[in-house]
Amino acid sequence: MRTGEREESVRTRVLRARLRHVYWIGGGSGAGKSTIARRVAALHGLRVYSTDEVMSDHAGRSTPEDAPWLSRFKAMSMDERWVNRSPETMLDTFHWYRGEGFGLIVEDLLRAPAGTGVVAEGFRLLPRLVKPLLAEPGHAVWLLPAPEFRRAVFDDRGWEIPRRTGDPERARHNLLERDRMFTDRLREETGRLGLPAVEVGTGMDEDELVERVARAFGF
Repeated sequence: MRTGEREESVRTRVLRARLRHVYWIGGGSGAGKSTIARRVAALHGLRVYSTDEVMSDHAGRSTPEDAPWLSRFKAMSMDERWVNRSPETMLDTFHWYRGEGFGLIVEDLLRAPAGTGVVAEGFRLLPRLVKPLLAEPGHAVWLLPAPEFRRAVFDDRGWEIPRRTGDPERARHNLLERDRMFTDRLREETGRLGLPAVEVGTGMDEDELVERVARAFGF
C-alpha cells in the first residue's frame, strides 16, 4: 500500500470510529426521509441532523475551487436551471448529486456531541460516500420512492421551484424526471454496494415505513 493510500485508510478508520453513533437515511426526493427520521429519532432517543436545513449554510461556506458545480448552478437563472436543460443534464451536473459539500456534512457531525445517537437524513447522503464511514453495515438505509408516490408528494407540496420559472409545466416535468433518474441511480448504487434500501410506494403507510427503517437499523 502506498503512503497516500495508507494515510487515507487510517483517516477513514478514524472517521468511522468517530461517527459510529450516526444512523444515515438517504434516498430520493419525496420519499419521506425527514418525517421518518424524526419519528425514528423520537422513538429511540436520538437527535436529527437534516442535511436539507444546512444547504444554504454549506453553499455559503463553499468556494468555487471546492464546489465548481455549485458555483455554475448559482450563476444560472431559474429557467436555465429547470427549463432549458434536459433532465439528464440536470441530473449529471447537480452539485449535491455529485457529492459537493459532503465533507461539510461530515464536519458538522464531527462537531456535534457524540454522547447521543444521531439520525442524519437527506438526499445528499450518497451511498458511495456514506459506505466508507459506516461502523456497522446496518447504520444506513436509503428510501426509494416509486414514481407515482413522488408525483403525489410533488402535487401535495405544490413545489415553489416550477412557479418561479417561465414554463412551470416544463419545469415540473424536468424535476420529476430528474428525480426519477436519481432514484434509479440510488437503486443501482445501493445494490452494487450491498447497502439496505426500502422501496416506498403509495400502498405503504408511514407506520410501516418507520418500522422497516428501525428494523434496518437493528432497533
